[in-house]
Amino acid sequence: MKIYNKLSDFQPKGNAVVTTGTFDGVHMGHQKIIKRLIEKAKEINGESVLLTFWPHPRLIISPNDDNLKLLTTIDEKTEILEKLGVDHFVVLPFTREFSELSCEKYIEDILLDGLGTKAMVIGFDLRFGKNREGGIDYLKKHSERFKIEIEEISRQEIENITISSTKIRNAILHGDLKSASELLGRDYQFSGPVVKGRQLGRTIGFPTANIQVQKKYKLIPKNGVYATNVFLRNQKYHGIMNIGNRPTVDGLGTTQEVHIFDFSDDIYGETIKVEILEFIREETKFESIDELIKQIKLDCNSALQIFSKNE
Repeated sequence: MKIYNKLSDFQPKGNAVVTTGTFDGVHMGHQKIIKRLIEKAKEINGESVLLTFWPHPRLIISPNDDNLKLLTTIDEKTEILEKLGVDHFVVLPFTREFSELSCEKYIEDILLDGLGTKAMVIGFDLRFGKNREGGIDYLKKHSERFKIEIEEISRQEIENITISSTKIRNAILHGDLKSASELLGRDYQFSGPVVKGRQLGRTIGFPTANIQVQKKYKLIPKNGVYATNVFLRNQKYHGIMNIGNRPTVDGLGTTQEVHIFDFSDDIYGETIKVEILEFIREETKFESIDELIKQIKLDCNSALQIFSKNE
């Protein structure tokens, strides 16, 4: 997959089959569109192009709104799209100036002149141009004038699998990672460098890696203990992760700490990725460290049962 961060870097050949949108999560509904995009490109001897914008429009239009939480960073989205087999991934910078572009200019400057679009495969809810004035109806109405073949993935086709990014976000926020995984078509993940914490875990026999999630818009599941896969140094490990404020220890600030099974190396400064498989229990304040240790052992056993049924 070729990646472009400027439209001028893309060399149009006049046979691009394009889809466009934010595609947050690249969930099963999105994958239905992308699968058809790739099929259509093969049918007409063209190339599949996914066009998106970054930063997310709401990060530009409402920069002080901290309520926006996304399922995927741009790097995660890129990795997923490459695995799906998209030929070209075009990431255009979203600016206030860009948001003022009329739908007519959007089609002429970006879809036609910039990408050489021959056909489009798009979802029923596509909106584009200033004040979101353009959409599927506009494209269909003017398809002959623009010489773009339009193929719509209908609301019924998407809703038959009852998928939306909002539904997935709600599942994650409620700790229902199993449902989220089914809708995403993969386990939910986040990554970040390992930073130094208070290093109390190692004193009780359960050292943890404190992950610093650097993108403040990245959605973090609700507080609690989870079974996780951990990816580090091109190796996969199992572990348990606590998301919360460690009420038994100090209760100071929210952290994401993962205990990696059968691993004790110093990994400060290294980046790790965690896939969150399943919620184990709520975060709890225990009366003593001994009670906490006893519960962690039970959590590890619960996680092992989860891993065994997933492998």
